[in-house]
Amino acid sequence: MSKSKNFLFGFGLFVLVIVCLAVWIKLPPLMVGVLVLAFALWLGLTRRGRQAASVTGVGISTLKSRLGSSAVVVIGIAGVVGVLVALLAMGEGYAETLRKTGSADTAIVMRGGSASEVMSVLDRDSVVVIPQTAGIARNAKGEPIASSEIVVAANLPVKGGKGADDEGSVQLRGIDQQGWELRPNLKIVAGRKFNPGMRELVVGKGAQRQFAGLEPGHEIKLGSQQWTVVGVFASDDALESEVWGDASVVSDTYRRGSSRASVIVKLADPNGFKAFESTLAADPRLKVDTSTTLDYFNKQSEGTSKVIRIIGITVGLIMAIGAIFGALNTMFAAVASRAREIATLRAIGFRGLPVVVAIMLETMLLALLGGVLGGALAWLIFNGYTASTLAQGSVGQLTFEFHVSPALLWTGVKWALAIGFVGGLFPAVRAARLPVTTALREL
Repeated sequence: MSKSKNFLFGFGLFVLVIVCLAVWIKLPPLMVGVLVLAFALWLGLTRRGRQAASVTGVGISTLKSRLGSSAVVVIGIAGVVGVLVALLAMGEGYAETLRKTGSADTAIVMRGGSASEVMSVLDRDSVVVIPQTAGIARNAKGEPIASSEIVVAANLPVKGGKGADDEGSVQLRGIDQQGWELRPNLKIVAGRKFNPGMRELVVGKGAQRQFAGLEPGHEIKLGSQQWTVVGVFASDDALESEVWGDASVVSDTYRRGSSRASVIVKLADPNGFKAFESTLAADPRLKVDTSTTLDYFNKQSEGTSKVIRIIGITVGLIMAIGAIFGALNTMFAAVASRAREIATLRAIGFRGLPVVVAIMLETMLLALLGGVLGGALAWLIFNGYTASTLAQGSVGQLTFEFHVSPALLWTGVKWALAIGFVGGLFPAVRAARLPVTTALREL
């Protein structure tokens, strides 16, 4: 009968842990603050709360004698949080770079069914018709603000590579002259813009950091032709990873004829996208898909950032299991070393709840220290760290910075406290359920 009761109790405790963790993951910061306040009031205003605070104080005072085992818990949880936050910061930085690219008042038009510019091919007739569509803004000369663009892959030697053969892929974008006006956030920070019809290039800061030979005045070989780098631009988004040239010259070099990958336009009315999309869809000469450039680049970020997040959480879970076992081992040992003290407290009238709360508070305090330490290290080491990867929907490397946001640090702290909760609950319950006579007899 007792075995059956123990099994049911253990199973119920397991279910409680799962439910608590599920709720904890979804709990917003405001509710966490409310719970902390309510718990602090319980500690200060109720008899059992004051008992729990008293036992906690005694436990914390003995940490010096258990410094080694306590440090194992803190360092283990710090490792979990540090790795988790770093991996999530990579995904966040990647997604943020793409989210900052594009705007709601510009639209990108591609061949129907194309998931990205790389897969899109617009024929000459479409390239001519699209800029004449109603709803496109015009400049002072009355010309539509539209740029027919082409993207191709180019190989360049990587900075710090092992030799000239150590190359990486960069996305070469050919634009029309209106392409500059479509991106007002883009600034030339060195040199000048390329001249139409010339084999000249303007390179993004991200591409310049990653590839060799992209300083203004240098010549590089793209396709079968020599090109001169004449300028460097900054845009603080994904475009910084690209190299730009005149669309006609790029097309001729790579033998793409008069076709283009996309047409990017500025909308006359920032709220007029739906009307513009409907006009294109109603034109029997066109079979195209249209979206705002903001939505287009957001979609490009979804797949890769989701994969990075899944990898981060998976690695974090594996490491968290190890940290939980470390915390369990430490706290079971701590409970065993304090068996006389806990039994005495129970004998003089302390109930099980204060003992459970005290042991869990001690564990979660160690977990909180580990979470803060891990988050701080992740921020110091990885925030702003520059990396690159092959971007989804692109043929080149995307340069981006890790972004350790406050939200990610909060996620790390929540993981740390969750590990502390699980690692402290079972030793605490064991201490509270051990009969006083049995505990005293074992001493």
